Amino acid sequence: MNRRARTVIITGASAGIGRAIAARFAQAGDRVGLIARDQTALEAVQRELLASGARDVEWEAVDVCDAAALFAAADRLERRLGLMDIWINDAMETVFSTVADIDPTEFRRVTEVTYLGFVHGTMAALKSMRLRRRGRIIQIGSALAYRGIPLQSAYCGAKHAMRGFTNSLRAELLHEKSPVTVSVIELPAVNTPQFDWARAHIPHAPRPMGVPVEPEVVADAVFRVAEGSSREYWLGWQTILTILGNSVVPAYLDRYLARKAVAGQQTSTPLPAGRDDNLDHPVTALHRTRGSFSVGSSLHAMLIDGELARAACVIIGATLFLVAGAAVARRRRPRSPRPPNSLRHETVRTLRARRAVPLP
Repeated sequence: MNRRARTVIITGASAGIGRAIAARFAQAGDRVGLIARDQTALEAVQRELLASGARDVEWEAVDVCDAAALFAAADRLERRLGLMDIWINDAMETVFSTVADIDPTEFRRVTEVTYLGFVHGTMAALKSMRLRRRGRIIQIGSALAYRGIPLQSAYCGAKHAMRGFTNSLRAELLHEKSPVTVSVIELPAVNTPQFDWARAHIPHAPRPMGVPVEPEVVADAVFRVAEGSSREYWLGWQTILTILGNSVVPAYLDRYLARKAVAGQQTSTPLPAGRDDNLDHPVTALHRTRGSFSVGSSLHAMLIDGELARAACVIIGATLFLVAGAAVARRRRPRSPRPPNSLRHETVRTLRARRAVPLP
């Protein structure tokens, strides 16, 4: 049975996760709208998708920080592709730096792209979806929306803000009984070009912390999220453990990350002087789907419903608490005192004597 082709619009679609998501939906026969800053990179993605058999691919070169320009771009894409069914917010930037070393203008730029870009994108989607009472918005989140790490305070702060914004929006849509749905997918580290082009004020070149997944893994998960209805999804064990761990032992994670996360986000290669970065302008030559850390990265990750994961954690924790409590209660229960040896021996002799008496 053939599925109806949908119109899917993706921000941050010229590289990394956004590029992989565009390829996944195009492969399924959907009409795809690409939004990013770099026209040359967008044209390359369009050619790539059409060559692989995509039916309709259009693009708009626009900075998501410019709300008016983004709204106009969304209107133009709808006129060429049809009314949007799915809007995916993915555009992001980061700066690898301590809070003490990052410039306020750099911090503002990361916040404008990674947080306000999601706000503007969501508003653009609602302008079309809300009146029609149809549509799905997907926010590309991160485990770092729950647990900030050193060297990425601007990015972590933006992802925290995005989660709060999305919760507010979701409640508003429920209040007005709107069929428009909003889901967040929280991600682990992903092998994208961001580590090759992000601005950095650290001694060595940036790298993903832990074992990253490939962008195609995320794209497949997002495709499944588009078919689902849950409010939040978690991708991979790294995400699950980070979110649940921060709920239970945040102070331990403070100390653990203080010891591990600064060196864990740097390679052994010194950061080259004059390295170009994408904070203020695109780095066209580095636009691709995967980054430089495919060796050791994962091609698989488990996708779970965040609410189910929380419920399972509570049930398991309650069960362990009850089992531990029962064990402690058994140990503390007073035992009946055993009779002295002499009394036990006397009782045995009495019983033997009774057995020896013949019946009348």
